[in-house]
This record gives sequence, structure tokens and C-alpha cells, in this order.
Amino acid sequence: MNDTPDLLLGLIGDNIARSRTPLLHRLAGAQNGKTVRYDRLVPKDMGEAFDSVFDACAARGYRGINVTYPYKERAAKKVTVEDPLVRAIGAVNTVLFGPEGPRGFNTDYSGFTAAYRGLRGDTAPGTVCLIGTGGVGRAVAFALASMGAAEIRLVDRDAAKAQTMAAELRAASPGLRVTVAATAEAAARGADGIINCTPVGMVGYEGTPIEAQALTGATWCFDAVYTPVDTPFLCDAARAGLTVISGYELFFYQGVHAWAHFAGLPLDEAALRRSLLDAPAEA
Repeated sequence: MNDTPDLLLGLIGDNIARSRTPLLHRLAGAQNGKTVRYDRLVPKDMGEAFDSVFDACAARGYRGINVTYPYKERAAKKVTVEDPLVRAIGAVNTVLFGPEGPRGFNTDYSGFTAAYRGLRGDTAPGTVCLIGTGGVGRAVAFALASMGAAEIRLVDRDAAKAQTMAAELRAASPGLRVTVAATAEAAARGADGIINCTPVGMVGYEGTPIEAQALTGATWCFDAVYTPVDTPFLCDAARAGLTVISGYELFFYQGVHAWAHFAGLPLDEAALRRSLLDAPAEA
């Protein structure tokens, strides 16, 4: 009996025990009659540094990997990025290994765009408070710029990091107003959209990135966290009457777009959604 999968994939990140990404790709493979093995690669659990885990992937037979918190920006420095937009973002979440070396892509960017369009259509984002300027925050900020945001107000515990990203956004979109705020509550004042791109609210990072009362007056929100789907932030936003874009939508679309890179095979997206919802939680 041959136990070799048709496609060997993996996810490098911390705190990913409850990630549904392995299931998404196994189900995508099943739609196409392919067996997929998708491994969770947690550097600290493997007793290795991120660099050594990443560098060994090609030799270990991985066709590709996804990269999640907190390694997306580090991964971008280890791959060839052909898309100038992704180079500007400075973070990758999808990597393909081949004879020419590892190539990097960012399906957080395209995934957020698809999630936003799915709920808000062509409505412009307006003025947006964006909390967190790490890998996913960078992808979301550049997506907001491409969709015609009027202003992006950045918030990060590392103010210098936020200032650096602000300068890069201004350079990429000269007509865009970008500011850095000291607190999420200050940035949310008068904003149309409020976005969380930090791990706060994720299992293991309990809490909310912004006080509930600061959500009043906004019209829409997005949380990059999807485990759990109903984060305290999104629950507060729903009670305040905001249109809620769940992190599950980003999870779904970034996975679909990553699958296109990994396998180049078609997907019935509606059937994949149903299969994901019907499947029991993984151990």
C-alpha cells in the first residue's frame, strides 16, 4: 500500500492547533480526487527555529506551505516575490517550492478583498481604523488602498513599525491619507470601518483590541481572527449595529487562492463551504 500523498503541504505558525486550514486543503484535494497531507509545523514544538523549519521544507518534500502569525514578514525575506504589489506589502502567507527556489505570494491580500466585496460590494471602505501592522495588517492595508479608502488610521503597540508602514502606504498610494494613532479608541473616532489585525481575541490571546463604546458610529468591521469565529470584538460590533465581516471569510478565500497556487486545480467553492461547515472540529 502506498501512503505517499499526491500533495504534501504545511502551515508554519504559532498557536495553530485549532487551525482549519489543513482540513480546507484536504477537502479541496478530495474534490479533485487527490490525497493531501497538510502538516502543522510549529517551530517551538519541533525544537527548531523558524528559519530551520522553513529551510528544510523543500528537502522534506513539501510542494508548498502557508505561513501565519508571527512569521509572514520573515518569510517574505526568504523567497522570490514576482508580484511588485506583494513586494510592497513585505509579507507572504503562501510559498511554493521548486527547482528555482521558494516563491512567495500573498493570498491574505486577495482573500480580504474577496471577503470585503462579498459583503459590501463596490462600496468604498471610507475612513478605516486598522489595529495591527504585522503581516496580515500590511496585506489588509494595501487592499484597502486599492479599494479606494479615504483614510487609514494605523494603530500598533510598536509605533515605529506603524510609522514605517504609513510611509510605505503613502508612497504606494500618493492620494491616500494615512495617519498613526496612539490608541485604537482615538483612531476609531469618526471612522467608517474598524479592523483588527492582531491576534487579540484568538484562542490563547483572549480579550478585545478596542473598547466596545468606541465602536459607536462606525458602519462596518472586520476581524482577521477566525478561531473563534465570534470574537468578543465582533460580538461587540454586532451589538453596536455594524456590518460584520468575519475572519472566517478571509480564512476561506485565502485558502481557496492558496490552493490555486499549490495545485492549479478547480474548486466548487459552495461545496467546499458546505463540507467545511459539516466537518467536525479537528483534534
